[in-house]
Amino acid sequence: MYHPDLIRHPESCPALVLNADYTPLSYYPLSLWPWQTAVKAMFLERVDVVSHYEREVRSPSASLKLPSVIALRQFVRPNEHPAFTRFNLFLRDRFRCVYCGSARELTFDHVVPRAQGGRTTWENVATACAPCNLKKGGRTPRQAQMHIHEEPYRPTSWQLQDHGRAFPPNYLHQSWRDYLYWDIELDP
Repeated sequence: MYHPDLIRHPESCPALVLNADYTPLSYYPLSLWPWQTAVKAMFLERVDVVSHYEREVRSPSASLKLPSVIALRQFVRPNEHPAFTRFNLFLRDRFRCVYCGSARELTFDHVVPRAQGGRTTWENVATACAPCNLKKGGRTPRQAQMHIHEEPYRPTSWQLQDHGRAFPPNYLHQSWRDYLYWDIELDP
C-alpha cells in the first residue's frame, strides 16, 4: 500500500519542536527544525521523540525513522516581551493596516512622526499600507484626519503567539494535530 511518508524526501520532513511542557515553542513562525537538527538533538539527548514519520534514513550500519514531533527536555522560558522587529510589528497588527485594514503593501508608520519628536517604539509605531502611510505623511493621525483602529501597544510574547494562531502554515503533518490549535484540515 502506498504511504506518502515512504517516498517523501527527508528535506520535506521537518520536526515540530515542542517545549518541555509539550506546547509549541512558536506558532508563527511555527517552531520547526530540519530533520538533521532534530536527529542531532536526539543523539545529544536534548529532546524526546514524541512521534515519527514513516520515512527512514539509513547508514551502512543502521536505519532511523525521522522524528515528526520532538519535545525539549529542558523548558525554555519565553521572553515576556518580544523583540521589536518589522515582522513582530506586523504580527501584532495582524498583517493589516491600522488605518484602512488593507493587507497589501505593508510598511510601518510612526504615529507621532519622528519630525515631531516621535520615537521608534512599540507604543508609537503601527502597521500601515503604503497608500495610507503616504496620505498621512509627516502628520499625526488627527492632523491627517485619519482614524487609527487600534492604538499601538507593547505586546507580550503570549499575545504575539495568540495572533500567530490566526495564520496557519500551508503544510501541517497529521502527527502535529494534537499539539497545534488551528481549526483547519491538516495534510495526511
